Amino acid sequence: MNSNDRTKPRKPRALLSSSSSSETLTHMPKMARKSLLQSTVATILLVFGLYGLFTTLFNPINPHNSRLDLSLPLDSYSTSLSLLSTKSRENLLEFSRNSGPVKVFMYDLPRKFTYGVIESYAVARGGLGKVPVDDVSALKYPGHQHSGEWYLFSDLIRENRDERFVVRVSDPKKADLFYVPFFSSLSLVVNPIRPANGDDAGTGYSDEEMQESLMEWLEQQEYWKRNNGWDHVFICQDPNALRLIVDRVKNGILLVSDFGRLRSDTASLVKDVILPYAHRIRSYSGGIGVEDRKSLLFFMGNRYRKEGGKIRDLLFQILEEEDGVIIKHGAQSRESRRMASQGMHSSKFCLHPAGDTPSACRLFDAIVSLCVPVIVSDQIELPFEDVIDYRKIAIFVDSTSAVKPGFLVKKLRKITRQRILQYQREMQQVTRYFEYEYPNGTVSEIWRQVSMKLPLIKLMINREKRLVMRETTEPDCSCLCSNQSEIRTIL
Repeated sequence: MNSNDRTKPRKPRALLSSSSSSETLTHMPKMARKSLLQSTVATILLVFGLYGLFTTLFNPINPHNSRLDLSLPLDSYSTSLSLLSTKSRENLLEFSRNSGPVKVFMYDLPRKFTYGVIESYAVARGGLGKVPVDDVSALKYPGHQHSGEWYLFSDLIRENRDERFVVRVSDPKKADLFYVPFFSSLSLVVNPIRPANGDDAGTGYSDEEMQESLMEWLEQQEYWKRNNGWDHVFICQDPNALRLIVDRVKNGILLVSDFGRLRSDTASLVKDVILPYAHRIRSYSGGIGVEDRKSLLFFMGNRYRKEGGKIRDLLFQILEEEDGVIIKHGAQSRESRRMASQGMHSSKFCLHPAGDTPSACRLFDAIVSLCVPVIVSDQIELPFEDVIDYRKIAIFVDSTSAVKPGFLVKKLRKITRQRILQYQREMQQVTRYFEYEYPNGTVSEIWRQVSMKLPLIKLMINREKRLVMRETTEPDCSCLCSNQSEIRTIL
């Protein structure tokens, strides 16, 4: 082709008939086909968009006829439900809406495990002549920092009790959970006490024998054997309560003060419940404020403790000469409680170091005194942490920093008056959780916590029935242990 041919304009091609359109497309350049495809898709999307807008404006969804359950939030939960069969979805929704309070059957234990323990305690101190007493209402459970066992027992036998979270049933066939009301903490302190007359023979009471006797009785019960104890609830608030048989009841829900003396394969945050100690000093009746709180920091308790409590002696050494700090050695007594009440009510901060175990009643004494707790206990576990943010009511200091000379006092002096008032306001909001005698207090919250364990208990019961028994030196995968991480929250 010569140059003249290249400069001549090309003649336009004749239009093709519809019968040859498919052939034309096959011969079209790629870019042209892509442009045509994009135009077609855009047109289709526009049509669908206009149709959707039209139907939304002129034919809105009737919520009564819609298959969408408007009682459910439009989130991943409802999306997950759509993957279930119709029957499974209905069962799940029915359970979530109508589960109601958990049904609890309280064992009618032989008398020696309940009222008999109170009688033995009184006899050991010369307080009772004739036992058993004819009228159990005349018995008084002694003032005790581990008295949660009495309050739970009293609640379940009370008429017209609060049934929001658990309801007591008389038929064990209807029960979700089984409560074992042995006064294990009181039983523990009966054992070493001798009668007031000094008789060397003692009372003949043995906590060890009581624990074994309880286990023998339980192992004869149909409902204990049915699920290997998974659906049973035990209270063992004293760190040494049930210590001889705890390995045999560890499947159950344990109501404990902390995990200080329990192995990681025995107790866990997953299945068990942390209880507050019953506070031993009177609650503060005044309002928030610092004007009447002249002392900076207060502590009164045993200076010399074992294990993690050795830090107490170190804290005494660095704090006892500090201005504005009151730190005293003292054991439990009526007079020491009176002095502790006065000290906590007149101090801005109250020290809570670890003792023989990570927790103690002193923490809860401080809260009801509106004295800001200063917690120096790296392994502590605290009650009801799903509803209480303890950072708002307490100051946490790691042990390493706390024993540095001058560190603790310097930090506390920097905290402003407004910040202290804020701590006090937050404590006022949560003090009911630490009052066992309040109608909507500690007991109600304990039952709420117990009721939340039921789905897990049912899971473990079904899981155990299908698993082959196996020996392992490692914690079971169902166990989420207590604070073993050494992760510390610092001031």
